[in-house]
Amino acid sequence: MSDTAPRVDQGSRLVLYAALAGNLLVAVTKFVAAWITGSSAMLSEAVHSTADTSNEILLIHGERRSKRPPDDTHPLGYGREVYFWSFMVSVLLFALGAGVSFWEGVRHVMDPEPVESPMVSYAVLALAAVFESASWWFAFREFRRRMGSRTMLETARETKDPSTIMVFLEDSAALVGIAFAFAGTAASQFLHQPIYDGVASIAIGVLLAVVALFTARENKQLLIGEAASPALAESIGRIAKSEPGIAAYNGLISIQLAPHEVVAALSLDFEDSLRAADVQRVVKHLEGRIREKHPDVVLLLVKPQEPEVYRTAHERWIAGPG
Repeated sequence: MSDTAPRVDQGSRLVLYAALAGNLLVAVTKFVAAWITGSSAMLSEAVHSTADTSNEILLIHGERRSKRPPDDTHPLGYGREVYFWSFMVSVLLFALGAGVSFWEGVRHVMDPEPVESPMVSYAVLALAAVFESASWWFAFREFRRRMGSRTMLETARETKDPSTIMVFLEDSAALVGIAFAFAGTAASQFLHQPIYDGVASIAIGVLLAVVALFTARENKQLLIGEAASPALAESIGRIAKSEPGIAAYNGLISIQLAPHEVVAALSLDFEDSLRAADVQRVVKHLEGRIREKHPDVVLLLVKPQEPEVYRTAHERWIAGPG
């Protein structure tokens, strides 16, 4: 059974548009403040927010392109586009956000310049914190909905929908970065050591690099073809084992095509008494049960195999060539 019509996740879409609006407002505000004060940390924060704004645009672009229906050249659809653009966001976050912030910080450490009008920086940082907090709340609410009984780290690593996780991590890093910028500006003002402004910028760069590397790693796994969640595989196995007419459930291979698109291939051994028409009816009924419980399964393939044949083929596959 195949039904590759893409599903729309309204929660992820709301998070993306809220993040885009918030980051755009923050970026403009920070650039104005950086121009007035000459603060390295503020400029780094402005670049950070600009990178975040560009990232949201790319994520929205990827989300839209991934919803295109299948065609002759892409019979399983374009779902993986969302993973490609999420990976590009990680690369840009590292190169533009982390790279520029780190370089700007090193430059100001080597040649410190006093921060002018620090009260402007404080006011802008406070305003930015309000905007970022609003965007972060949308992302956190959606992130928490997906957590269930898992920890935050487990959810971030196991999710098949990177958009919400990307926004949540970006906004979290932005709020921490604002705290770094505030601390750097305050230390420069009250200790009369402008070098701390550059140190804060370096800290922001390191923070963004950590977030970028983590998200790049997770997106790479999805982009090159990660299996569906173990919970889904176990559920499909239970359904297959309980289906009348199936003598043995041998195993399952699954591929996550997109956040809500999974291809599953089942190896089954049917009862010897079944005729070809009976096997077809069993498969049709099994597909209906699986799709009813797991609508994310857009393509289900069934291969009749004896358990011994499956085990031999599986062991040969795991062992690899040679």
